[in-house]
Amino acid sequence: MRTKTNAARRRKVKRMFHRAQGSVGGRRRLLRTAKESLARAGKFAFQHRRQRKRNMRRLWIVRLSAAVRARGLLYSQFVHGLLRAKIGLDRKMLSEMAIYDPPAFDQVVDEVKAALAPAG
Repeated sequence: MRTKTNAARRRKVKRMFHRAQGSVGGRRRLLRTAKESLARAGKFAFQHRRQRKRNMRRLWIVRLSAAVRARGLLYSQFVHGLLRAKIGLDRKMLSEMAIYDPPAFDQVVDEVKAALAPAG
């Protein structure tokens, strides 16, 4: 006797159409089109989850660069000074400090300047 996949297939199709909700036209109503659309959307979602991390790092660096320039340093000098001063804050935390807690950021910049000053 041959097996039928009616119930399982119907469940699979319903799941697919449920994921396609919010799409317009055939992307929501036609099985093949919805399937193609969801595959493409999944591909972009995968790519963009990784791109988001890159973009956020770029944003933190731009913010830090602006905040550090206002205090008389270049970004590259600042990062080098962080290493020399053994300050283990990451770019995200530093950019948040620059925005929401400028006095604390000023202290960090002062420590970095002290670490960069020639020992003599």
